[in-house]
Amino acid sequence: MRYDPKRAPDFGPSLMERITRGEYILSLGVRFSRTPDIARMASGAGYDLIWIDLEHSSMSIDVACQIAATAHDLGLGAWVRTPEREYGVIGRLLDCGATGIIGPKIETKADARLLADACRFPPAGQRSMIGRLPQSGFVRTPGQQVIAAANGSVVVQALIESPLGVENADAIAAVDGIDMLGVGSNDLTAEMGCLGQVKAPAVMDACQRVGAAAKKHGKVAVVGGAADDEHFLALMEMGFARFVFAGIDTDLITDSMAQRVAEWRQKLS
Repeated sequence: MRYDPKRAPDFGPSLMERITRGEYILSLGVRFSRTPDIARMASGAGYDLIWIDLEHSSMSIDVACQIAATAHDLGLGAWVRTPEREYGVIGRLLDCGATGIIGPKIETKADARLLADACRFPPAGQRSMIGRLPQSGFVRTPGQQVIAAANGSVVVQALIESPLGVENADAIAAVDGIDMLGVGSNDLTAEMGCLGQVKAPAVMDACQRVGAAAKKHGKVAVVGGAADDEHFLALMEMGFARFVFAGIDTDLITDSMAQRVAEWRQKLS
């Protein structure tokens, strides 16, 4: 479909609408891949969304944007987890193809406000204005249309990864412009002194508090690190969305390599 200059910019299908309808979303993490082909592979495999991890990789902004723009063009969600507290990079990512931002280690209402403001144009936020965006084919459109389309389509996730973040979950969820609360299980369990014990009562209680805060303020709650199907179902009972972290490229390639080696060793033994 060609872009029509007379048509309001279209930033793609709304994943948030699908999530709130109770549909499941399958997401792929991208940490070491360095070409847009990973987005094409994700599309071909049936994923709904990719999230690019700039917090735990050496990937450049340029590479992240190329992958995100390709994902968007293929109809996938194109989210990026930024490095901790680096709000200045957010505008560059959104200007070049990303459609969602994951802010790590959000611990206070002030943190959440900074994150939300960086993701939206005035008057809803403080994102710097720009006339042409890849999400709408670089077609120049009236500023108010760009603002409405971009502000209405970007997804802003506040990632809660510490006891302080859990304590302030209600205040974080109350911030206008925060769309999702995410529980980062790895960092949270580490900071709680029970690394990897995602089913520990204290961790489940923390999840309960985050899920309740999101529900209270009409926000979506997601959680990574579910130990098994039973655990995932228990989290959904707490109000967490059917948002599945269905692999990250590093895990998929290393697991596949190990499996292939094991198969060949068995054949040749």
